[in-house]
Amino acid sequence: MNSFSGKKIIIAGSEGFLGQIIAESFDEKGANVVKLDLKLGHDFTDEIAVKKLMTQHKDSDVLITPFAVNPLPGEASYDIFDMPLSVIDSYLKVNLLALFSVCREFAANSPKNSSIINFSSTYGVSSPKHFIYPEGFIKNIGYTISKAGVIGMSKYLATYLAPDIRVNTIVPGGVRADFDPKFIRNYSQMTPMKRMMEKNEILGAIHYLASESASYTTGSELTVDGGWGAC
Repeated sequence: MNSFSGKKIIIAGSEGFLGQIIAESFDEKGANVVKLDLKLGHDFTDEIAVKKLMTQHKDSDVLITPFAVNPLPGEASYDIFDMPLSVIDSYLKVNLLALFSVCREFAANSPKNSSIINFSSTYGVSSPKHFIYPEGFIKNIGYTISKAGVIGMSKYLATYLAPDIRVNTIVPGGVRADFDPKFIRNYSQMTPMKRMMEKNEILGAIHYLASESASYTTGSELTVDGGWGAC
């Protein structure tokens, strides 16, 4: 089991669905966990504020970024022919531009042998299967565009920041939450594991990429999707 005692780890998006359990897991492993989130007053779209935050928490060893705009079943959705372009812009602003800002300022203030772990999605490598969602809900194209961009950006940063900073991407599948039971059944039927992921099942991949065990791993995508992408 990896120990992170003495490591300073920033969780950007610490109060989100995955961010909370990620922060708790590193706290249990003895890390000095820095929690950053919009709910705590940290606006990652504010470039000046991000610079100040990363300067304040300089010399951090790991940056983990599970924050994103992500439309869920039951929320408002748009047909692509009726959707204002400003809707897509909101995804790009948070999921790509703010993410780049956070990564850049972390890199400017972190020591050598540090690590960035970004989050794409299975919908960043393949299209949503629209037929599994409740009638009337359409997964926003802005999410797919932005999450595909996370992979490209992470690869760019991995080559640019090497050998001092490793940059990798987690590609998670659907995580079980308080969804409509029909949606959970539909999703599960399309996955070889026949179920959605439990949120704690993402932790092993994150712990690996944050540890010295991944000292030669950079520019990679680590997929945790129950085989969804293999179909």
